[in-house]
Amino acid sequence: MQQKTDTPFLVDLDILNTHNEKGCKACNRKFSLGDTVVMAYGPWPDEPVKLIHEQEAVFDDNTGAWYEKAYFMKRQGT
Repeated sequence: MQQKTDTPFLVDLDILNTHNEKGCKACNRKFSLGDTVVMAYGPWPDEPVKLIHEQEAVFDDNTGAWYEKAYFMKRQGT
């Protein structure tokens, strides 16, 4: 599941069954079928990349990766 892509994907039953227990690490909400999600880097100590809602992420063209918004802003110094 840790594929890198600039294209978000939709939550299907497989994602729902595998990731919904913890939910979105960025906003702490559960995923729903049809939600748009991305694999994003963030400040999480256990894994550098987590599945989060697309609206909680920013795509960085320079690195070609998604980042959790607050983490990205902190890295940019803003």
